[in-house]
Amino acid sequence: MDLSMQDIKYLPGVGPKKATLFATELGIRSVEDLLRHFPYKYVDRSRFYYLHEINGNMPYIQVKGQILKFDKIGEGKNMRLSAIFTDGKDTIELVWFKGIKFILEKYKTGVNYVVFGKPAPFNGKYNIVHPEIEPGTQQSIDGLAGLQPFYNTTEKMKSGYLNSRAIQKIIHPLLQTLKNGIPETLPAYLLGRYALMNLTESLINVHYPKNAHALNKARQRLKFEELFYIQLSILRQSKWREQNFRGFIFEKVGETFNTFYKNYLPFELTGAQKRVLREIRTDVGTGKQMNRLLQGDVGSGKTLVALMAMLIAIDNGYQAALMAPTEILANQHFETIKNFLGDMNVSVALLTGSTRPKVREELHAQLRSGEMHILIGTHALIEDTVQFANLGFVVIDEQHRFGVEQRSKLWKKNEHPPHILVMTATPIPRTLAMTLYGDLSVSVIDELPPGRKPIQTFHYYQSKRQSLNQFMAKQINAGRQIYIVYPLIQESEKMDLLDLENGYNYIRETFPDYKVSKVHGKLKAAEKDYQMQQFASGQTQIMVATTVIEVGVNVPNASVMIIENAERFGLSQLHQLRGRVGRGAEQSYCILLTGYKLASDTRKRMEIMVRTNDGFEISEADLQLRGPGDLEGTQQSGLPFELKIANLAQDGKMLEIARRTAMEILEDDPRLDKPENYILKSQLRKLKTNNINWGIIS
Repeated sequence: MDLSMQDIKYLPGVGPKKATLFATELGIRSVEDLLRHFPYKYVDRSRFYYLHEINGNMPYIQVKGQILKFDKIGEGKNMRLSAIFTDGKDTIELVWFKGIKFILEKYKTGVNYVVFGKPAPFNGKYNIVHPEIEPGTQQSIDGLAGLQPFYNTTEKMKSGYLNSRAIQKIIHPLLQTLKNGIPETLPAYLLGRYALMNLTESLINVHYPKNAHALNKARQRLKFEELFYIQLSILRQSKWREQNFRGFIFEKVGETFNTFYKNYLPFELTGAQKRVLREIRTDVGTGKQMNRLLQGDVGSGKTLVALMAMLIAIDNGYQAALMAPTEILANQHFETIKNFLGDMNVSVALLTGSTRPKVREELHAQLRSGEMHILIGTHALIEDTVQFANLGFVVIDEQHRFGVEQRSKLWKKNEHPPHILVMTATPIPRTLAMTLYGDLSVSVIDELPPGRKPIQTFHYYQSKRQSLNQFMAKQINAGRQIYIVYPLIQESEKMDLLDLENGYNYIRETFPDYKVSKVHGKLKAAEKDYQMQQFASGQTQIMVATTVIEVGVNVPNASVMIIENAERFGLSQLHQLRGRVGRGAEQSYCILLTGYKLASDTRKRMEIMVRTNDGFEISEADLQLRGPGDLEGTQQSGLPFELKIANLAQDGKMLEIARRTAMEILEDDPRLDKPENYILKSQLRKLKTNNINWGIIS
């Protein structure tokens, strides 16, 4: 019985219209999809209240009683239906804005009902808008008792009479028909090892829990299954790649590397940088094709490590490439690497969309002949016209900004795939890294280079603006530069640009003796670059900008980052912006400006930013506060399968167990050919048809 092949339109209470709504709104097409549309919360319906117990803190109430009367109020589209409901002693108003005709036909005065809903204050009393109403018979009341599931729906579905209650009424009889057994998706030895509930019991109890204990057991089993198959898929792909792709062997650390190390290295490497270099050297010396993720905060010295790894490639007769997501960033890497190398005999070139045709031709010829050692650029690097003589090492910066297809094109530049080093300044929580980048080895630079002072962060309210202006003037007079960043949110670009314009005019009026740059996404690329360069060269003292400067020019002299309306930014973004300063030896500051009225989550964000500079601590906190779906960059990266019940913020321990279990199974049976693993192999195959094809590089 393959539930994934059974169309939901044939289920009682669904039909073609509702089936279309399920499909278009939630992507639910089969019976299996529906069974794996898990409730997002449960409400204990065993408790009945009296109306006099109502207070403003209650998320919902359940009362028994009768409707005394109905009243239609208003006309046409503005019409609403009001009903007075009594529990025998007190009354409450029930209100409907939609489905008035249906309500009047269905519910009558003087009949016993159970009313369930959220009480809200209105005109000094409480009312319940669009309540759920059930017959008040003893049988109905008994059926309600216990934990009631609530399902996610959309406005369109609600308009088509597919609210949470309707979904419940479709799933309940379906579960009754499946009691004789749903095909198991985990082998018996795993169920036994972790004392997991079987699939049939799990699905019944997640939708209709007998009690809180049974619900917990059901959720644990379903979460484990979900996380286990994600890890099994990632690790199996990784094993396959290990077996099928040989990497270039870099046998020696030669003259180029050693000359740089002895004569050109600008400062002593940190312990973390040395550790990462050792990890890379081990990888490239084994004959395996390296796929390594290098994590490190802005300014931790990732580019220097990447350059030294590229020099090892050059020592072994190979070329190297570095791909960045924007021209500004590619230019920055080019300048940084040129400065590091000085007059060394290493040829480095830059290739972007702006590179002139004549320069391109020369570049292409030097690449094909092998004269060109290192090519730095944007996605222009993956154009078919770019041909290397012997590409052996590729660095991808801020990898979440590149699509899978773009990255996999780099593989095709050679008969053998080059070694890949993926860099990110967005610290990724461990659980998310295990899932998004589970097939990459992970290196972390968790030390700042010597001489760097930690950035001091303060949270100010808007009322402190005068003293902030004095602080700014003091910093500029000491020869420093200042960033002022305004939020720019897509939905309200006009309003936000106005904020920026007002801010820009205010700064010019407040500081008439200083020069001010202005940068936002609506500027033409040439104007944006000009304004950035003005600031980078010290021609302007203050940069007023939107978040387009998040990834941008490196200005060691900029020592103050002021973030306006900081409450409108997520933690990771605040941390990224803060990383724009603190590049020089001087003390740097980050000022978070907000209004007084802050939600508790926002207040937590500000407190975390003030307390710590640790990007990993911040990313973990961001995951806890916002969940994985909202984290910057994760939507584009894509999980191998969509998470329907597990939560990476809460289920980290289970994820580790799932990963360890998957590793053990694949060590013993890499192809999953053993009879006891037949279920795993067929389930992976089935999931694969629904999953994202993330190509060879992930």
